[in-house]
Amino acid sequence: MNIESPVKDGVAVSLELGEDYADLREAVRRICAKYPGAYWRDLEERSAYPTELVTDLTAGGYLAALIPQAYGGAGLPIRAAAAILEEINVAGCTATQCHAQMYIMGTLLRHGNEEQKQRYLPGIASGELRLQAFGVTEPTTGSDTTKLKTRAVRKGNNKYVVNGQKVWTSRALHSDLMLLLARTTPIEEVKKRSEGLSVFLVDIRESRGRGMDIRPLKAMVNHNTTEVFFDNLEVPAENLIGEEGQGLRYIMDGMNAERILVASEAVGDGRWFLNKAVDYANSRVVFGRSIGKNQGVQFPLARAYAELEAADMMCRRAAALFDVNVPCGADANMAKLLASEACWKAAEAAMQTHGGFSYAKEYDIERKWREVRLYQIAPISTNLVLAYLGQHVLGMERSY
Repeated sequence: MNIESPVKDGVAVSLELGEDYADLREAVRRICAKYPGAYWRDLEERSAYPTELVTDLTAGGYLAALIPQAYGGAGLPIRAAAAILEEINVAGCTATQCHAQMYIMGTLLRHGNEEQKQRYLPGIASGELRLQAFGVTEPTTGSDTTKLKTRAVRKGNNKYVVNGQKVWTSRALHSDLMLLLARTTPIEEVKKRSEGLSVFLVDIRESRGRGMDIRPLKAMVNHNTTEVFFDNLEVPAENLIGEEGQGLRYIMDGMNAERILVASEAVGDGRWFLNKAVDYANSRVVFGRSIGKNQGVQFPLARAYAELEAADMMCRRAAALFDVNVPCGADANMAKLLASEACWKAAEAAMQTHGGFSYAKEYDIERKWREVRLYQIAPISTNLVLAYLGQHVLGMERSY
């Protein structure tokens, strides 16, 4: 079933209700069925990467969903990619370990030159190359990206020399390529602080031990995150994406896709929690009756369901606008906000429904509960989303 949703500038988009991309979802389910909770618990115990799942998803072409067919990908709309990631999480797996490849490559696709696209995109699509690492955040700057301190200085005509440090760079040890944001013009020499930042595609295979040091960063969840140090790392000038000094604009251009995809993952996780909680509530018998008969158990789950459905609709709207190239910053941010909070409500309800058993690792509730708390913090925090809406949508004064 489709509904028409009018938007500004006379553009109307169609939103499909129900289970869209049914064949795609079913194929993803079959893959994920091979990786039950025991698989993920073992990975967490060893702080390991889900290489087998990523390999299967890559072989099926699912991680290349957004790469155009001309470069070996499927050329699907972002809603299809969102459905893939959502379904991975509905199955109890973790799409976070591989989702970055879907939206990072957008910077290369939209702002790279043809030679760069031909050199990298086919390999990314086939799985020969893995682009999972995104070097932006730094220890002292956090969300204030304009003040990042990693510097890339032009040396002659053929190279840049990079010095600095990145943190929370997930999957750098399991990636062949890294998208790196660095300052090429000192902040005191630019008219606007958003200028003077540039994006580079760094070949990790050639860089480790030659000016790049990657160290694992232990965290509450097993997202294989790292900190990366650059010490006179030489990057070929031909690896500069787009124009020098315009990197922040390129990175921001890809943020809407990131918000939409991560929001869809949160919806998927929320549905996993609901499925687990409802099954448990209907089968757990206390005082001669299932605990699911108690409104104290039913109502939190019912409310979480309603909020997840609302978040899902916002995800679909944001994706529809994105796919017809209509400005969707507000929609993408609202999707991320609503999905992260609805998912957390579902997680809390599932924890309470399972009672003491929610702490038992074999149920996987506590692992997923820890994982989904991150949605309200990263890749953008709830407060930053609210600030965006207050200033850019409601027209209120900037607070910083």
